[in-house]
Amino acid sequence: MSTAAEPATVHPALSRRRELGATSARSLLLTVLGEFVLPRTDAVWTQVLIDVLGGLGVESKSARQALARTAAEGLLVSDRAGRRVRWALSDQGRRLLSDGAARIYGFGAEAGQWDGRWLVLLISVPEARRQLRHRLRTRLAWAGLGSPAPGVWLTPDPTKQDEVADVVADLELTGVTSSFVGPFGVIGAERQVVEQAWNLSEVEAAYEEFLDAFSCAEPSDPLDVLTHQIHLVHAWRRFPFLDPKLPGELLPAGWAGARAAELFDTLHARWDQGAQAHWLRLVATAT
Repeated sequence: MSTAAEPATVHPALSRRRELGATSARSLLLTVLGEFVLPRTDAVWTQVLIDVLGGLGVESKSARQALARTAAEGLLVSDRAGRRVRWALSDQGRRLLSDGAARIYGFGAEAGQWDGRWLVLLISVPEARRQLRHRLRTRLAWAGLGSPAPGVWLTPDPTKQDEVADVVADLELTGVTSSFVGPFGVIGAERQVVEQAWNLSEVEAAYEEFLDAFSCAEPSDPLDVLTHQIHLVHAWRRFPFLDPKLPGELLPAGWAGARAAELFDTLHARWDQGAQAHWLRLVATAT
């Protein structure tokens, strides 16, 4: 008989994993919170979260540390009933996970027809300010921009101009940033710029790994469905950061991202009802 800490069948991601550390535990916790706690208002007992994370290969100690760390960051609030503690998302946590959910679940949608225009940024950040350069790189990459040369960032989606402007303003770099919007010129080739700005081979390899891990996944019971759904969403979460979501005209032929997005949508819809139902059973039996 399987328990909350022992999936009925071993998921491909677990068969290759090393012992999960605190960072991975927190990341998995955020996936669980976004998938099952965010859609509801009820608080969840500690043991439910520990049991679910245990089924994903996270040790109890690491799970408790992940809860404490997430609460310390202001994303969770707790209340105590005797010796038991239950957790709910804070307003900040709800905003963060809602934004993440919109990005994750909307990421696979097909883009509209490209008008051929680019948004180009010139940003001057001194080499000595490494922490600021890292924050800028992280946030612009999350927005889908690439950097073909130092101080130059671009995207074939000019509608991101307001989002990028907010990033630049938040990092107090408006005074050293210039932007341009327009079509590619007659000098050079767009695909060459794409190769310089993004490592699409690495992105496609990640998509192929995702396809290999989930194409034949067939969870056999409610606990297994829950576990697979969490792994599915957790694996998909990284692609909005990895994949700049370029127009088809700029992608290699047979781009694996399209097949991966179709698989994610299909499996998530197939497993959703069973996973949510089992989550509710776990919550109900813990009260």
